[in-house]
Amino acid sequence: MRIDAHHHLWDLNAVSYPWLMERGAVRFFGDPTPIQRDYLIDEFRADADWFDGSVHIQVGAADPCDEAAWVQKVADANADWPMTQVVFCDVTADDLDGQLDRFQTLSTVRGVRQIVGRAPGEDAKTGTNGLLADPRFAEGLRRAGARGLSFDLQLIPDLYSDMARVLDHAPETAIALCHCGSPTDRSAAGHAAWAEALRLLSERPQVTCKLSGLGMFDHDWTVETIRPFVETCLDQFGPTRCMFGSNFPVDSLYSDYAILLSAMRQIVPADMHEAVFGATAAAFYRMGV
Repeated sequence: MRIDAHHHLWDLNAVSYPWLMERGAVRFFGDPTPIQRDYLIDEFRADADWFDGSVHIQVGAADPCDEAAWVQKVADANADWPMTQVVFCDVTADDLDGQLDRFQTLSTVRGVRQIVGRAPGEDAKTGTNGLLADPRFAEGLRRAGARGLSFDLQLIPDLYSDMARVLDHAPETAIALCHCGSPTDRSAAGHAAWAEALRLLSERPQVTCKLSGLGMFDHDWTVETIRPFVETCLDQFGPTRCMFGSNFPVDSLYSDYAILLSAMRQIVPADMHEAVFGATAAAFYRMGV
């Protein structure tokens, strides 16, 4: 099975996404205006027609339960397209167990996500970095893992060191590092510093890396500009701990799906394709269970 391990869907009539529909806003990944429209399963499947299934990742809905229930309905209505999902959950919440109980009534739920870091400017405003100093965050990670739920981790390189210490308090929780860890500095020196810092995460066997989202900090990317970052992830994590994700429709701001997939297939060695484009995600997200 070939699996896109990181994408989003949205029906603007079914679920509210305040961040997406804010007029005039420019986000760290650019101007969202072109994606301020429905992106539904049929369009995604047409984009991702090389694949056989996918993993839907929460995307900042006003009500995470509404989003999760809607994704479940989409999955149920498309039984020929295996799709699991990662939901939003504040793992520091006092009612964490109650939230997880509700989410786990949905058969597609495999993990949770709570963004730690998006980009330096935005994180300074939102204060999400403070999660790493909150002992409830590490405890929440541990409790999610004890239920068999994974955690999708989005953060920037400045936070790797603190995050590594947090992970040591929840060693049994499977972690999916989103977007290659969001390497923000694409210079040669930036790559070297990111690669060195990345070892703090890659040396922890509970962490699997998503080869995704590299266009968010390099809007004019080419095969050669993203190659060093993909190859470093493959070198540090190995193919059985790397999985491809399109990050569509966000990454549609920078290229179409076919161009993105072609680039990644060129960079990833042929003997790693089975793992990176399917088997790793199938095992991590328990596809077919």
